[in-house]
Amino acid sequence: MAEELINSGSDTPRRIADGYVQALADLDPLTAVYLGLNPEDDRLPDLSPAGSEAIADLARRTLARLDEAERAGAAGDEAERRCARLLRERLTAELAVHDAGEDYRAVRNLGSPVHNTREAFTLMATATEEDWQLIGRRLARFPLALEQYRQTLAEGVERGLLSGPRQVETVVGQFGEWLAGDTPGGWFGEFVQGAPEGVRAELSGHAVAAAEALAALRDWMRDVYGPAAAGTPDTVGRERYGRWVRYWTGADLDLDEAYAWAWSEFHDLYAQMEAEAEKVRPGVGPMAAMKWLESDGPAIEGAEAAREYLQGLMDQAVRDLQGTHFDLAEPVTRVESRLAPPGSAAAPYYTQPSLDFSRPGRTWLPVLGEERFPVWDLVSTWYHEGVPGHHLQLAQWVYVADELSTYQVSLGGVSANMEGWALYAERLMDELGYLTDPGHRLGFLNAQMMRALRVIVDIGMHVGLDFPADSPYRPGEPVTPEHARDFFGRYCGLSADFLDSELVRYLGMPGQAIGYKLGERAWLRGRAAARAAHEARGEEFDAKAWHMAALSQGSLGLDDLVAELSAL
Repeated sequence: MAEELINSGSDTPRRIADGYVQALADLDPLTAVYLGLNPEDDRLPDLSPAGSEAIADLARRTLARLDEAERAGAAGDEAERRCARLLRERLTAELAVHDAGEDYRAVRNLGSPVHNTREAFTLMATATEEDWQLIGRRLARFPLALEQYRQTLAEGVERGLLSGPRQVETVVGQFGEWLAGDTPGGWFGEFVQGAPEGVRAELSGHAVAAAEALAALRDWMRDVYGPAAAGTPDTVGRERYGRWVRYWTGADLDLDEAYAWAWSEFHDLYAQMEAEAEKVRPGVGPMAAMKWLESDGPAIEGAEAAREYLQGLMDQAVRDLQGTHFDLAEPVTRVESRLAPPGSAAAPYYTQPSLDFSRPGRTWLPVLGEERFPVWDLVSTWYHEGVPGHHLQLAQWVYVADELSTYQVSLGGVSANMEGWALYAERLMDELGYLTDPGHRLGFLNAQMMRALRVIVDIGMHVGLDFPADSPYRPGEPVTPEHARDFFGRYCGLSADFLDSELVRYLGMPGQAIGYKLGERAWLRGRAAARAAHEARGEEFDAKAWHMAALSQGSLGLDDLVAELSAL
């Protein structure tokens, strides 16, 4: 089936790209869930080495087909060339990671095959008894998926390709949280309690079996994989890091330039934070002011109330920005606020709409056992995750999918492009006057600082750089994980638990965290160049038209983003 989809009528890059989307959805049912394809499919992906190799083989065959199409002159117009460039770059970057054996060490606290599999259940339809029966059939396959994943990790042990000890310890702890609680089956048992009575008993049985399989995997990772991984560096070195940077950013970045630039951002942002902190708690400095906001500032009591508050924040942003700074189609205006399932990483996240908008875009708030939710840092965070951040970009991509290709607005997404837009969106709301409250603006500046610190510690740790001479912290000493965590805690006003989770995330997803600030830099440079070009022609720069054109071009890597944005 996959072969037919790649070759059937695929004589242009866009047809090839969309054939690849459908073929991958057939190979990887989680991809189908995220995109809203193959709704009757009740399978889970093959998480074994053979399953990973099948996906890589599909990518190789797609690139070969693209070569044929380009030799035949099928990529004649700009739309086809743009799609071809993205498809080639993305699949080449993915294959470089695969061929280096990274699939064999996919243990991390966010976005691992097991995390993605559990998340898929939260995205499936639950409106009817038939929906729940489909969930039940898929849940019954969960133990097999976990065994396949264990086989992959075991092969990694044999090949000497292991994840670092911090990832193993963290993931073992997360699995314990998934299994906790009074309901048989842990999180899975609680999840299926929403099923109709007629199928609930059967689903509960599958939930218990899923939890037993997860407990067995947890124990194996603790007792077998963990000791094998002892001594494995938590950092990856410059060569591996370069592959991951290309994967996450769509560019071969000058890492030393990016590191130096992030330090200039650090100094500028800290000066702004000092000024804003004076408005919150005079004389105490940014860290003490943020600590006060966290403990004594305005807060929402109760997780459900926090969810409702964030829903209201996004709804208000849609009402205010529609027609003034954006021109949104009706499906794009719908976005839901949700609570993240227990055992999630500490960071909020977003899931995009299905391709037919039957499942809307959703933001997810990790509760982490808390009942009190300070608002000082939630406001800019939800401008990032929701509106006008991830939701407006990714929902608009879905809306224009027919004009581009499904691939360009889904699987071809470049993390640094998407995270860069979301960070730009926070700044845009500050520019528009939505962050005049001193606490909210200090939260925005702290979020900017966190992203600058990410560039510093992520590059510094993995590449093996030193703190520079003008660093206020350990100048001239190496950026080790221990120093990175201490440094982060001194200049970022977020909880210790959150920062601990963040450090593990950076070590487990090398190169991903730098895309926020470097992506925002690309978006700002593109806007500035477009504005200058309009003014040079004697034209008024129309920010609404620029935003909609920018959000309607689909995915681009950082190699192409500034040039494309500048021309709008």
